[in-house]
Amino acid sequence: MTDPIVNDVLAAATAVRVADRTADGPRLAVLDPATGQAYTEVTTGSGADASAALDVARRALPAWAGTPPQARSAALRAIAADVETLAAEREWPALITRETGKRLAESTAELGLTVAYFRIMADLLDRQETERLSVVPGIAHRVTARPAGVAAVLTPWNFPVSIPARKIAPALAAGCPVLFKPSELSPLSSVVLASVVERHVPAGVLSTVLGAPGDVVDPWLADPAVGVVSFTGSTRVGRLVAAAAAPRFLRTVMELGGCAPFLVLPDADPQAAAQTLLVAKYRNNGQSCIAANQVLVAREVAAEFTEAFVAATGKMVVGDPTDPATDLGPLAPAGDPARMAALVDEAVAKGARRISGGALPDRGHFAPATVLLDAPVHARVMTDEIFGPIAPVHVYDDLDDALALHRATGYGLAGYVCGTDLDRAHAVAERLRAGIVGINTGTPNTPWIPFGGVADSGLGYEGGRPGLEAFQTFLSVGAKAQV
Repeated sequence: MTDPIVNDVLAAATAVRVADRTADGPRLAVLDPATGQAYTEVTTGSGADASAALDVARRALPAWAGTPPQARSAALRAIAADVETLAAEREWPALITRETGKRLAESTAELGLTVAYFRIMADLLDRQETERLSVVPGIAHRVTARPAGVAAVLTPWNFPVSIPARKIAPALAAGCPVLFKPSELSPLSSVVLASVVERHVPAGVLSTVLGAPGDVVDPWLADPAVGVVSFTGSTRVGRLVAAAAAPRFLRTVMELGGCAPFLVLPDADPQAAAQTLLVAKYRNNGQSCIAANQVLVAREVAAEFTEAFVAATGKMVVGDPTDPATDLGPLAPAGDPARMAALVDEAVAKGARRISGGALPDRGHFAPATVLLDAPVHARVMTDEIFGPIAPVHVYDDLDDALALHRATGYGLAGYVCGTDLDRAHAVAERLRAGIVGINTGTPNTPWIPFGGVADSGLGYEGGRPGLEAFQTFLSVGAKAQV
């Protein structure tokens, strides 16, 4: 039998869940990017809703922090089991696709990743014990992990379930109640996750409020009960969040924008590298923070690689994301097709050669998969985060010059290296300014490992043990026996 939770969320049509409170904010239209039309409206929250959520979380903190770790990990496993059950049904994946435009198979995969985050954080919590050290003669040291406080979780639209899970799971494991603000573009997919979590934690441990940042986020970040804020989004907004957090020295975890280099080395297999780029560039319709951005190809393999990649791109089917035959769906923000066109036009005006896909659907937020050959190094497609299906290709003769182009962007989130000599590929990966690098793979991330950016791409880590510790403080006690 189908779990009714998705239909219940759709029927309620609200992106606010604070105890039994009825939201009193404005209504917001939610668009289907495949049609460009609103398919529903949701009620958003106000400053009063945000304040109520904060009050509830503040009151929930002592009890949840005091809940034994075994009970918290059991709650996370129960959440994972519910998500896994719902992922097997059509409703939730279809909702994610309807809100974001990603292909249905990718929506289903996102829920699988969500399951993994909750289970892995439960495992990590079970393994974390109070550390006892005898490093100073006569003094016994004990190190205990404690929750950092209430956690503010601010997430984007492009992965509306797995990115919240990447933050909510470790926060709950650490003993932190969560204040959750999802994106206005994909609120209902996120609210379904919130509803699942609420089934397995005490009232007030998770509250969800969608609303204007000034009404919702600012009061949260100013309150002393909030001990950590975890934000994923643009570098521009990340700076605003950091500025708001600075007066209290509030701990911040920020996964921001990226401009990932995709380096094809002289010894790379050109055909295999082209297939790797298809994944690294076009996954999630190109709207991923770790998507390949600068395609930097050694001259020795440039001709064969470019021919293979252009041919593969030309075969991509752009259309209905619910159709299994579709390779590339619509872009979620309504203005992104025009933004893609402007980026391409600017690069062409500076000398790039454009090779775009075929006809697009006559409605919706669609943009063609576009390869830009001879991409000028000063074009925005080479210096800024594209966040869409444009692949600028630049041929290099000297690896140092290629790496200089990468470092000049100021970003440091992800990177990719393709080559048959793995020792050399690893050596090149070590030279990248990045938090994660894929060698001969377009999908390097996994919940078991830490993931985070440097420089303009943020700070702090999610995933793995550092992802759990981001929501914890540590009490170190040294005790000397009295005689």
